[in-house]
Amino acid sequence: MENNKNYITVKELADILNISRVAVFNKIKKGQIKAEKAGRNYIIYKKDLEGVINDDLTDKLKKEISNGVAKVIKEYGKALKMLGDE
Repeated sequence: MENNKNYITVKELADILNISRVAVFNKIKKGQIKAEKAGRNYIIYKKDLEGVINDDLTDKLKKEISNGVAKVIKEYGKALKMLGDE
């Protein structure tokens, strides 16, 4: 399979999201994932994936992630900066 293609398959997206192919098909049917029929299969353009991955995060989880990042930067900011300078 080509790595430089501008689309992914349902199976590839299922693997990325760690959900079943059926769950991806259901999201396509509900309009949550934009996909195009290609023969008997669907393809999902990479440009249409930006919202798909982030939409699965709840506001609470987004806040927890943000707080975690802030804590890491506060506690290890100097070390991270030194690593970035190397």
